[in-house]
Amino acid sequence: MSARDKYEVVIGLEVHAQLLTKTKAYSSDENIYGAVPNTKTSVISLGHPGTLPKSNTNVIEYAVKLGIAVGSDIRERNEYARKNYFYADLPKGYQITQDTTPICNGGAIQIKDKDGNPKNIKITRIHMEEDAGKSIHDLDPFNTLVDLNRAGVPLVELVSEPDIRSSEEAYQYITEVRKLVRYLDICDGNMEEGSLRCDANVSVMLKGAKEFGTKVEVKNMNSSRNVMRAIEFEIDRQIELLETGGEISHETRSFNAANNSTISMRHKEEANDYRYFPEPDLQPVIVTKEYINKVRKTLPPLPNELFLIFTKEYNLSEYDANILTDEKGIALYFNALCKYTKNYKSAANFVNGSVKSYLNEKAVHINDFAITPERLATLIAIVDDGKVSNTVATSKIFPTMLESKKTAEEIATENNWVQESDSDALGSYITQAIAKYPEKVAEYKGGKKGLIGLFMGEVMKLSKGQADPKLANQLLRTELEK
Repeated sequence: MSARDKYEVVIGLEVHAQLLTKTKAYSSDENIYGAVPNTKTSVISLGHPGTLPKSNTNVIEYAVKLGIAVGSDIRERNEYARKNYFYADLPKGYQITQDTTPICNGGAIQIKDKDGNPKNIKITRIHMEEDAGKSIHDLDPFNTLVDLNRAGVPLVELVSEPDIRSSEEAYQYITEVRKLVRYLDICDGNMEEGSLRCDANVSVMLKGAKEFGTKVEVKNMNSSRNVMRAIEFEIDRQIELLETGGEISHETRSFNAANNSTISMRHKEEANDYRYFPEPDLQPVIVTKEYINKVRKTLPPLPNELFLIFTKEYNLSEYDANILTDEKGIALYFNALCKYTKNYKSAANFVNGSVKSYLNEKAVHINDFAITPERLATLIAIVDDGKVSNTVATSKIFPTMLESKKTAEEIATENNWVQESDSDALGSYITQAIAKYPEKVAEYKGGKKGLIGLFMGEVMKLSKGQADPKLANQLLRTELEK
């Protein structure tokens, strides 16, 4: 038994999602990524004396949306608090956040365990707060530069219970959170831009132990893959330390993606004293049941809901359903397509194949895709009816539909792409093909069944590619077996 087999891993994640509001959390400064440094600030976001913040109602709406989506209890009376600490890119010297009254409590995110069974990762809380600025260390060899454009950008922080038991589960959790905030249109989920950030609390304990081990917080992970890699390293580091008689320090560590390791940032032997106290410049916000119900009505179909529809109603595989629900636009397009066709598997193949390939190649969003679900259904229909082969549908008709408003059948007819499915006509081609290769007929009847391809090639040539391959193959085999 390896050392790792002796231990159980305990992981809790804290996910910060930057919200897609037009302005910042408590000021009218523009909330935009990539602007010239220090051009999206004001005396309010910089905390100048005499200035007063004001709550952004969209932040409250987005937090409520997320709470509804994960099944949280949403608090009626929400108070703001000041979290005090000094850092160079925190201009006010404190953050406006929520301390004892988070807007959402409870709820869960569903993932799959190692055996593929559903597993709920419980949510401790979701609260609203503002972001700090950004320190830049790699532009000047002698100085750290500070960009305060991000200071005051609205965040929701989603804190999980320590229910995660592996790096794979952590990866799934982050993936599901990212998918969910994108479906809700509250965050773009771009981890590489910092709009979705994750801190992992990792500890290990001997299997069967009653108490969790000392937890270590890992920061600075800018992708779901890096979250997984950082946790894997930290598990191995902690187990090795315990196995050699060492002790785990309660500390914060940073992940170094260059060499796939974590490094110590600061120790936490004493609790951080943030001197939380009620924010004196902001009144409590009251979130009524009527408001929650109003927000609930604006929610789109959510990933888990669509996944169940695709697997239970449309009888798709979990693999197909996962791919289709990965992106909201694709999922909604496919769901609309299924109103016009009952061949759900063929519809999934077209969307996951031709449609997504075109979108990726041309860098086009599904909302700007030229073929409506109703028109794409006409392409599926003529394949189902045997009027064209799947090859002709994908290689010829689909590209033509991108440049035309016509139905698939109109395009196939105009271009003489409708395949020959008349048995008498096909019989004529088959008779000619067999007559051309009498010696091969004898060989076929002698057991060389692979020669069917030779005859099929001749049939397709005589029909100028218009023969229905499936029907022609059946008729040809029947004739050769006589």
